[in-house]
Amino acid sequence: MKRGKIALVFLAMSLLSSGTWVSGVWAQSKNTRIYELRTYTALPGRLPALNKRFSEYTIKIFARHGIKSEMYWTPTSEALKDSTLIYLISHDNQESVDKNWKEFQSDPEWIKVRDASEADGKILAKTPERVFMTLNSWSPGQ
Repeated sequence: MKRGKIALVFLAMSLLSSGTWVSGVWAQSKNTRIYELRTYTALPGRLPALNKRFSEYTIKIFARHGIKSEMYWTPTSEALKDSTLIYLISHDNQESVDKNWKEFQSDPEWIKVRDASEADGKILAKTPERVFMTLNSWSPGQ
């Protein structure tokens, strides 16, 4: 695919995610998504188990419960790179946040996966840090 066509595909994807086609006119919709930035600190040597749990299971289970995985990062700093997972997820709206998490945490598959991944010991050193956000109207991609 040529560069120009790729750019058009990305533009179309951006438009589709930020509006609605109404009576032959593209109407911008108010973005009600709630973004949740989470930081996990793993116990020494346990980050690989956490990454495996997310890559093989958690993301799929999130999706079943309305939690959209946006991006996952590993810090590059020496102090954090072996113990930290940072990720961004989103929910349809504020009302869905608690509902989504409650359903996820009581999911039988999640409980089985969590328990199996912690058979060698706990993974997290502390409770995950959470920051909830909304997208600014002037944000690129809005």
